[in-house]
Amino acid sequence: MKNIIQYFSLALMVLLAMPTMAQSQRDFDNFRNPDQRGISQFEAPKDSVTNFDGLYVRVGGAFALQFQDIDHENSGNLDTPVLQEIGGNFNLATANLDFDVMLYDGVQLHLRTYLSSQHHEETWVKGGYLQIDKLDFISEGFAEGLMKNMRIKIGHMESNYGDAHFRRTDNAMALYNPFVGNYLMDSFTTEVGAEVYYFNNGFLAMVGATNGKLNQSVTNPKSTSPSLLAKVGYDNLISEDFRFRLTGSVYHTAQTGSAYLYSGDRAGSRYYNVFTDVDGGGDGFRAGRVNPGLRNELTSIMINPFLKYGGLEFFGIYERASGKSVNETDERVWNQYAGELIYRFGTKEQLYVGGRYNVVDGELASGQDVSVDRFNLGAGWFMTKNILTKLEYVNQNYNDYPAADIHSNGQFDGIVFEAVISF
Repeated sequence: MKNIIQYFSLALMVLLAMPTMAQSQRDFDNFRNPDQRGISQFEAPKDSVTNFDGLYVRVGGAFALQFQDIDHENSGNLDTPVLQEIGGNFNLATANLDFDVMLYDGVQLHLRTYLSSQHHEETWVKGGYLQIDKLDFISEGFAEGLMKNMRIKIGHMESNYGDAHFRRTDNAMALYNPFVGNYLMDSFTTEVGAEVYYFNNGFLAMVGATNGKLNQSVTNPKSTSPSLLAKVGYDNLISEDFRFRLTGSVYHTAQTGSAYLYSGDRAGSRYYNVFTDVDGGGDGFRAGRVNPGLRNELTSIMINPFLKYGGLEFFGIYERASGKSVNETDERVWNQYAGELIYRFGTKEQLYVGGRYNVVDGELASGQDVSVDRFNLGAGWFMTKNILTKLEYVNQNYNDYPAADIHSNGQFDGIVFEAVISF
């Protein structure tokens, strides 16, 4: 009965939206396009000139499907869990449903729902937020000079820590990611909070705060304390062919046991079922990722350079995370390094080839120093601005893990083909 109600509700929403969809689908102001035009965007562009002419609902979504042929192995010692046998086949398709609503001049709503994901069979809401670029709803022209450069975001939303989350796959929204998998330490979480932005001639700054909870609830009231985040950077065209962006970000929470920055994605990773044992244990739906387990007093910093000259594009990550697990007294540190080089070509840069190298190292809760490295080689084709196909070779290695760990002398490699539609 619950599923029937969900499907009926979804059908009703689509039917109600059809009169709006029947009009020509227009672009939103201050909006990251969910198609090929959005791949080189990070924060949504800021423009004080808007084209508001009444309430407008934009219905969009995404669909992704992969064919995966990957082999995995570990040490095979008697103490090491036996890996589940996997082979070449299609993964479960994933789908998103997006509502973007222009509510007032300079005020818009974004709502994303996961219709299907690796981790959840049922439909569930990822989150939603208000983006405010004008305060005309208070009175026309209110704080106009200030809001020319400022933006306010508030809601249950994806925290703007670092730039890697702008290039990651968000369940079915895989069009911004030139590869199939996300980064090893996948910094992504959705929390209730607010962010305030300032933009001026390529310079950007942001400060934000959240309540530090992934799962929102009024129970355990003493378990909540604010998480703080900030970002500064510069993003501009140095010349007609050369774009330069450099940002630094910080995320800090003093909350005991509730930091989900590296385990906040509940939709699931790509590379399905790698390092899952025959009893269903192991990496599970976050297969192939590295969670440092720093849930207490977490402080993370990330520095991201982005350079694009003609069709050649570089994106990099330096990240340092320090904190403790729930029962630890001593701080542990994890580092992440990544670099990806992409060459886009064709009349509309609709084709690309590229490579990515990603390494993390740190200390397990057991005290063991370990590292993981991954190499990706990929190519993609934007058949239209809304349809992307990509092919990837991946090789990942786990180094120095204890003999009883499922990752002991672990390695997986193979190819993944992915088709993505986003609109």
